[in-house]
Amino acid sequence: MGSSPSMGRSKRALFLGAALPCLVPGLALTALGSAPAAAQSLTPDLFNPNRGGFASPETLPTRRTAGVPQSPSDALPVLPDPAADPRKAREKPATSRIGQVPTYGLPAAAGASNSGYDSLNRKRQQPKLYPGQPKPKRAAGPGSPAPTTAPPPLTLGLPKIAPPPSASANKAPVPAAMAGTVPGQPLRRRLKADDDAFGAVGDYAGSFLIKGGLELSTGYDTNPTRLNKPVGSPVYVVAPDLLVASDWERHALVADLRGSFSGYTQNMPATIDGFASPSPVEADRPDFTGHVDGRLDVSRDLKLTSQLRLRLATDNPGSPNVQAGLQRYPVYAAYGTTVGFDQTFNRFQVAAGATVDRTAYTDSKLTDGSTFSNGDRDFNQYGGIGRFSYDLKPGLKPFVEIQGDTRVHDQAADRNGFFRDSNGGYAKAGTSFEFSRILTGEISVGYSARNYTDPRLSQLAGFLTSGSLIWNASGLTTMKFFTDTQIAETTVPGSSGVLVRTYSAEVDHDFRRWLTAVGKFTYGTLDYQGQNRNDKTYSLEGNLIYKLNRNIWVKGTLRHDILDSNQPGSSSQGTVMLVGVRLQN
Repeated sequence: MGSSPSMGRSKRALFLGAALPCLVPGLALTALGSAPAAAQSLTPDLFNPNRGGFASPETLPTRRTAGVPQSPSDALPVLPDPAADPRKAREKPATSRIGQVPTYGLPAAAGASNSGYDSLNRKRQQPKLYPGQPKPKRAAGPGSPAPTTAPPPLTLGLPKIAPPPSASANKAPVPAAMAGTVPGQPLRRRLKADDDAFGAVGDYAGSFLIKGGLELSTGYDTNPTRLNKPVGSPVYVVAPDLLVASDWERHALVADLRGSFSGYTQNMPATIDGFASPSPVEADRPDFTGHVDGRLDVSRDLKLTSQLRLRLATDNPGSPNVQAGLQRYPVYAAYGTTVGFDQTFNRFQVAAGATVDRTAYTDSKLTDGSTFSNGDRDFNQYGGIGRFSYDLKPGLKPFVEIQGDTRVHDQAADRNGFFRDSNGGYAKAGTSFEFSRILTGEISVGYSARNYTDPRLSQLAGFLTSGSLIWNASGLTTMKFFTDTQIAETTVPGSSGVLVRTYSAEVDHDFRRWLTAVGKFTYGTLDYQGQNRNDKTYSLEGNLIYKLNRNIWVKGTLRHDILDSNQPGSSSQGTVMLVGVRLQN
């Protein structure tokens, strides 16, 4: 029975495996026997089992030279410690890895830095900001650009393509400390530019900003009482003012109080050409105008408004309402209040209010020592006012305003026997506008009328204009225009009242930030309806203001007044020269 092929191959492999070790030494000895024999010295390095042990490391051709860093593979291995028994190390149990997170050389979330994703959900360390430095906005997510610390833009909206050259004209250079551009200075929020470098700063009392001032002036007036034949006198003026404004996020409260007292050191004559003088002997005159405005923000579109007002003054010098033979001017007080609301419907706005006013005069003191009552000039006024406006486009807001009132006097008949109770009002239409902050203001035209209970007094009516316009002609020059129309009471027999129209223009020019010139021209008409008397007034005034600092100003004033009347002997002229100082905070 023959064997399989696989069994034969296995036997031949065993035979060759046994014969091969016997043949190799014989072949090696044969080769050595044919070559010349060389002796080799025995050294301890031949028994060194480490790599590089047959030669000294200092003599190796591949040794590391100076300045070449050594790679980890060139370092000689550290010999094992003979005291350590590897069998005991293998018998020691391995540490448990239950609950342990492998680090693989890096801790978890080590690459998150300050803006990447943190798998451990740890609270990030906030950057340390210097005092006054703007807080950077948080990045939207991974890959977002780092927030910049550039100052916010000074204006909102789209940037101007080509700003006019006057945009940077007459602007005080911003100090580097205020702009935050000092080298090495921490970044800070840029402060708002101060429009008036020499204006009053004021003080804070809680949440109210208080600004106060006092003007002291002295000079000469060539005709204090505006007589047809001038009689002059030295004059001094004391003019305090106070402004209190709230600094609230909602609601508002503002008080604006301004007054003056003009004192004359020389008395006027009591008689002229043997008759009682049409002007008082003592020409001293007080003047005060004050109002307190409040606003209550009920909602975004509804606001409740109110006002308290007070006017303290005398009749104008040269007015026919001034009695003859007076010792001093009688003082009147006109005070009242308005309560209303302001409602906005998208672009449409409605404002309305109820008004109550009172006008009262002091008794007249005559040169002979007697007194004369002015109770017939005292009256109460009750009325209401409404205004409807619409935002046609940004910077243009047309409106319509309607007002009506009733005047009731304390005495039914005045000193001349006329019944002066009346009803009246006005209606006007106009618009407020704002064009690139260069031209701003409001202008309106309308018609006013007043009817009296006395049939002998004709209706007082006329065309009225009202408005204010401010034109910033350049960075150095500002022009202002004002116009107003009012209906005033009078004591002239047979006259219904006085229709007073006033037009004024003012130019302010800064030669320097601390040196300002102001020019003002005023024109007015007084129409005494029913008596065919028409007066025209002209006033030309110039002021030069030198600002030493924010608290002290020096001011000079020169004014010339003209009263031109169609009544003989009623025209007059006068010039006022004043030099003073203003103290403010």
